[in-house]
Amino acid sequence: MNGSDAGRLPHEKGFHVSWDQLHRDSRALAWRLDGTGPDDGCWRALVAVTRGGLVPAMIVARELGIRTIDTVSVRSYDHQTQAQPTLLKAPDADLVRDGSCILVVDDLVDSGRTLGLVRRLWPRAHFATVYAKPAGRAAVDTFVTEVSQDTWIFFPWDMALQYVKPFRNPR
Repeated sequence: MNGSDAGRLPHEKGFHVSWDQLHRDSRALAWRLDGTGPDDGCWRALVAVTRGGLVPAMIVARELGIRTIDTVSVRSYDHQTQAQPTLLKAPDADLVRDGSCILVVDDLVDSGRTLGLVRRLWPRAHFATVYAKPAGRAAVDTFVTEVSQDTWIFFPWDMALQYVKPFRNPR
């Protein structure tokens, strides 16, 4: 943090992503991936990293015509604190094999630890995220938008719309 950020909590440098923005950015990710799969430009299956990767994965799968979808569940955060990644649920082993022709989709790569764990399991898979931070960029093959390492991304499923009082009382 620089001097102007002193006293600011890490999550206070926020990037608020709306449902519309996430949809546009996920479609942009699909556009970048279109025709890049190893099987005549197509992917054999898509694996979504839960929970954050579920929405982008659904949009990417729709745009690319991928019907075979599974999930991998990794816990790497305790609320807003990063922890060691732990594999909670793996996709079907017969489907994923060594990762060949498999597209792995997540919402964000931060430190790269989550995707690093998944890449060790399926080294030949292609890893794609909507957003990437500098420390994690090496863990992902394709992404759409880079944000600074000290930015906390607020995804639409983390927020609620609510009334905000005006600065002045109406008369």
